Amino acid sequence: MKLYVGFDDTDTVDADRGTGKLARWFGAKLPDGITLEGVVRQQLPVIPGIPYTSQNSSACLILAAADPDRRPEVIDLAAAHIREHFIEGSDPGLCVVMEGSSGTRDLVAFGREASSRIVTQKDAMKAVNGDHLSGHGGTNDGIIGAAAGVGLTLSGWSGRFIEFNDLRSVPREATVEALEDRGIQVLSVDRNALVPGPGDTVDTRNWLRPRLWGFRPVLPVAADGPGRWRSISGRNKGHRH
Repeated sequence: MKLYVGFDDTDTVDADRGTGKLARWFGAKLPDGITLEGVVRQQLPVIPGIPYTSQNSSACLILAAADPDRRPEVIDLAAAHIREHFIEGSDPGLCVVMEGSSGTRDLVAFGREASSRIVTQKDAMKAVNGDHLSGHGGTNDGIIGAAAGVGLTLSGWSGRFIEFNDLRSVPREATVEALEDRGIQVLSVDRNALVPGPGDTVDTRNWLRPRLWGFRPVLPVAADGPGRWRSISGRNKGHRH
């Protein structure tokens, strides 16, 4: 069984950490019997009328648990984690959804809707359809991004992994085989795309962030010479997630 845990709006403009880091910290202290499959950053729109801290992103953890009765425990732990680490002045939100929930389709639709226009707390509460959604301070507007982040992750085709199988330990250059052994699919997006060979080298540009494509981590790459590829992703200056 999988659980999806969404966090949003736990920081402020002058904070030394963002919501993504808070989510990764939570993944590092899960109890026995619950394992982290990944943490996905979801981008939400930066448009007039939507308050945000820096880049309007939320974070969703994908957890695996053999026992569905662990869901209340995860909710309690996540709420306590927010209380411990959120920044005063933020508007934290938490969403926890179990795989196969009756509200999954509505939540996916909500995530897509939230990616293009202004949505409300009322819209978010309606979309979760009985799953867990809670605010933990300020205006509680974080419930919007938390629900949208879970919905987009549930779609299987949005976001990038900010944690997956200790991806930060991967050196700047790694073979295709080494990345795929970690569960990261390497995919050429060149117009005349060759298939990257197992022994080919990938330049991760010191910032390995696979995309969530087809419900799995995929690293899009471009050709960089015979037997060499480079990640097409880059890091924006000032990004704190």
